[in-house]
Amino acid sequence: MSSIHQTTGTVTGPPRLDPYELLPEMAELRTAVAGRHWPAVQAFFDARTPADQTYAAVLVSETAGVEAFLAEAAAAHPAAPLPRTLLAYRQVVIGWDIRSADRARNVSRDQFRQFHDWLRKAEQLLIDVCAEQPAFPLAWYVRLITARGLELGQSEARRRHDRLAAVSPHHHAAQSQLLQQLCPKWGGSWELAHGFARECASAAPDGSVCAVLVADAHIEHWLDLPSSEDEAYMRGVPVRDDLRFAAEVSVWHPAHRPDANWISAHNTFAMAFSLGGHLQDAARHFAVLGDRACTSPWNYLGDPKAMFAKHRRAALAAR
Repeated sequence: MSSIHQTTGTVTGPPRLDPYELLPEMAELRTAVAGRHWPAVQAFFDARTPADQTYAAVLVSETAGVEAFLAEAAAAHPAAPLPRTLLAYRQVVIGWDIRSADRARNVSRDQFRQFHDWLRKAEQLLIDVCAEQPAFPLAWYVRLITARGLELGQSEARRRHDRLAAVSPHHHAAQSQLLQQLCPKWGGSWELAHGFARECASAAPDGSVCAVLVADAHIEHWLDLPSSEDEAYMRGVPVRDDLRFAAEVSVWHPAHRPDANWISAHNTFAMAFSLGGHLQDAARHFAVLGDRACTSPWNYLGDPKAMFAKHRRAALAAR
């Protein structure tokens, strides 16, 4: 069971980004990975909810050089889905780092070649895992990322999401991946992206962080607009009301029980409200966050720590 708690932090302290510091229970995972102790890694994941497993998988996948340890674990435990899935996720991250976060027009042909090579390696591992363990949601989650990177299209991405949702409904991280696929930059449309976000928010249980997708979609839309239109878009009453609804049914709902995504959710709402100049709304989220920042989505504005501190200061002054 997860032991993650949402508590009010130091409101004026310097922003902190280290996920192992912000969520101390994840330090156990870091120790297990650093010590190359696979049984401890497996035990850590076995004791977590699907949401916390996905968050933990992200941390493992972003650990430099971990691929050698994961390959050894996969070879030593050929029937286990977790080591192969984590290895595949690490390969995806390596490939995406080569591609970079630039728009496609700014990515070289050689970058794309290497990117796709790494994703194909990952996809082959994941195909086998999903064939053997079709009810293992983490593998389907990573396959949503490979589907997007390999440009397999909207229908295939939805198919993979539906397979995951059948065994793990309201999987926020998976919904976030499909939302990216539905944005225009990946072949979708704003109608599809906003529609999916609102659908997830309405269908989710009270207090679920799934409704933060509404804020994610508006931030993505803001990012895509010219500078002459983006501020007006976020200041609009329809966007403000969308954000308020999403926050009330998720992180502000009495049924909300924080998991590993609660810090990210409050950061996303805080930034979305700040972009629209709705500073009192933003201040509520900053008050809960204290000094707990996230790289995303603040990196859309510049240095995450600096941007978090700037907008926190403005929001709390308005309050």
